[in-house]
Amino acid sequence: MGHSEPSNGNQADVPFITTAQMREVDRAMVEDYGILLIQMMENAGRNLARLARSRFLDADPRGRRVLVLAGTGGNGGGGLACGRHLHNWGAQVRVWITAPATQLTEVPRRQLATLERMHVPIVVARDPADLPPADLLVDAIIGYSLRGAPAGPAAALIHAANRHEAPVLALDVPSGVDPAAGTVREPAIRAEATLTLALPKEGLRGREARDQVGDLYLADIGVPPGLYAGPRLGLDVGPIFGEDEVIRLW
Repeated sequence: MGHSEPSNGNQADVPFITTAQMREVDRAMVEDYGILLIQMMENAGRNLARLARSRFLDADPRGRRVLVLAGTGGNGGGGLACGRHLHNWGAQVRVWITAPATQLTEVPRRQLATLERMHVPIVVARDPADLPPADLLVDAIIGYSLRGAPAGPAAALIHAANRHEAPVLALDVPSGVDPAAGTVREPAIRAEATLTLALPKEGLRGREARDQVGDLYLADIGVPPGLYAGPRLGLDVGPIFGEDEVIRLW
């Protein structure tokens, strides 16, 4: 991708999938192909950082202020990986996380520990949350595992992000948007752009969700085409990332 905008993908070649199908992709990656969660998370985070750089940071993150809003699961871990790359590229990164490190699942906790060793400032979010000025907010709070309306520190961060003047780049699904039905919970992130992973989720193209999603991009996390073609999914997905690891869908 370099310093240019991601290429426009051919939507006809990119199927939208259900959350059940995405769970099957995650399962098969680990159990059938031996591709670990931390590898997928690293791919997601690096591609998110690259999109942040090209789309929102004028192709040069040096000195730019980025706030990463992270949850406790895999989506949060992808956001933390993004923050690490942007920090390495010269951005002033700060992290707001919805719970202390002890409440994170194993792989995101490892990502957080690396950021701590790099002396990236980390704040455990409170309700209400108050965010400082920034050039970009990264929404990695909930992802596709949404269960009901966001609450507690997650809801506080969503409200704070929507009040903020900086644009929001969401990872996979804007937090608070149901990726299956496309319904918008209260509260829900209003993103200027969303980078969804592997294949786009069915709910993202729902009429109600489109305003929350903003511009939709798709990122490669390393799923083998043969996985999609297997008997449990039966999807014909070619080398859609042949030209770029990130493609724009709309």
